[in-house]
Amino acid sequence: MYELGVVYRNIVRADRAVAQQLAGLGSATVHEALGRVGLMKPYMRPIQQDVQVSGTAVTVLLQPGDNWMMHVAAEQVQPGDIVVATVTAECSDGYFGDLLATSFQARGARGLIIEAGVRDTQVLRQMQFPVWSRYVSSKGTIKATPGSVNIPIVCAGAYVTPGDVVVADDDGIVVVPRARAAQTLEAARQREAREGAKRDQLASGVLGLDMYGMREPLAAAGLQYLDWQDRG
Repeated sequence: MYELGVVYRNIVRADRAVAQQLAGLGSATVHEALGRVGLMKPYMRPIQQDVQVSGTAVTVLLQPGDNWMMHVAAEQVQPGDIVVATVTAECSDGYFGDLLATSFQARGARGLIIEAGVRDTQVLRQMQFPVWSRYVSSKGTIKATPGSVNIPIVCAGAYVTPGDVVVADDDGIVVVPRARAAQTLEAARQREAREGAKRDQLASGVLGLDMYGMREPLAAAGLQYLDWQDRG
């Protein structure tokens, strides 16, 4: 059960420098470095392309068709935060547009992740305010029922605690627990270095079949190489 009608202030955030550096490694590498956990469902899509961001989570629990708590969340945003929002029941309404983005941007937010709808997407792109959402919808919302700000939530299948690190790009969104942020950054850097070496080998013409030692297990699995002219 979610805690309703509360706003938690002065949350403990992951180290800002660590959070910022994770963006450059990308969601796929960070997801692997974290142990293949923390990934949001792939229906969460960016309204823009070629944007990589990371930041610390300010979480929002919304009510269906009601964006009141987005305005409440703006007060809790600090530079380097990413707002992560979900709804108590599925709703595709446009909870967020250019006016809220202006407010979030003024507070130093790096972006929005919302398991609901957004609108004014063309203007949001012009503003260079990154958004990942489940829906895009022109339908507006009301302001009548409180939700909560800065409580643990589940957004698109991922558990998010206030202050966790969120990494988002064209491939997806991954949530790194605050306590594991520094460890994940180091593991992601090591993975990136290994992949760089593999990329160099592949570019030189080495086949993945040989680099990864695939030939013997493929043979054991029954794969055969036959000449075309010998087909029966």
